[in-house]
Amino acid sequence: MRIIFAGTPPFAAPALQSLLNAGHEVALVLTQPDRPAGRGMRTASSVIKLLAQEYKLALLQPHSLKQPELHGQLDAAGADIMVVAAYGIILPSEILSIPRLGCLNVHASLLPRWRGAAPIQRAILAGNRETGITIMQMDRGLDTGAMLLQKSIPIEQDDSAQTLHDKLALLGAQCIVEALAFLQQGKLHAIPQDETAATYASKPEKYEAEIDWRLDAENINRTVRAFNPRPGAHSRIAGAPMKIWQASTGTDSAGKPGEIVAVTRHGIVVACGEGSLVLEIVQKSGGKKLSAAEFLSGHPLRPGDRFERHE
Repeated sequence: MRIIFAGTPPFAAPALQSLLNAGHEVALVLTQPDRPAGRGMRTASSVIKLLAQEYKLALLQPHSLKQPELHGQLDAAGADIMVVAAYGIILPSEILSIPRLGCLNVHASLLPRWRGAAPIQRAILAGNRETGITIMQMDRGLDTGAMLLQKSIPIEQDDSAQTLHDKLALLGAQCIVEALAFLQQGKLHAIPQDETAATYASKPEKYEAEIDWRLDAENINRTVRAFNPRPGAHSRIAGAPMKIWQASTGTDSAGKPGEIVAVTRHGIVVACGEGSLVLEIVQKSGGKKLSAAEFLSGHPLRPGDRFERHE
């Protein structure tokens, strides 16, 4: 099929690569403009731009999709279909009808659950046991279109937002190739979403990543996992901020919430509202990520020390 592909972050790269590997003709690629990134804030290209350049694909990086001249360029591509994967810019209704077969979205949840910007983080925070990919026919709404194909995977106890992202990116690549094959065979059937079951995955706010030690250990552990890699779950001890990148739950809850009840070579055991959290990989402000044992060798912590919330 002749395709326009729209995507920006690493999540989208496996989908574009799989479409190329499957022999589809990618007539045009859309990705967001280059932007400053990293500590040095140097201008960086998206992974999709780099992949498009590697394959010498036609590329556009518009700041907006509302210009009539852009619509003309998309129309001139003569695409059968447009595939969108985490593009990051909402498609105006005028664009949805340009490709002969419309626009398909690779969405990282089992719709109608977790429409919106952060389905991976919200699924972890909510304690969902599974998630997946939905290939959806795009319409004017926010992830409201008819579902064309779904595949699920379990959310493992040690999955972070990063590990789950990587699994879903690969699954999404598999699903979009499969969906296009079914479409060509006339075997793809649209199923309307159940609006009564819809939930919204709002973009996480930084304050949500601050640990509330009054919660139970399992809830706090989900916060750690959901905010790895961004922005990182955090707390304060002795007035200094600390990020917590990996933890596990324990049963010791003898102390007050936030109080360190034990320090071992396996981790820093902190009492929670119920149970305890064993901090395994941590990072002080301006420092490197360290295992608990490495951190303790240079930053001694003792039972009775207490993590605090920033007020």
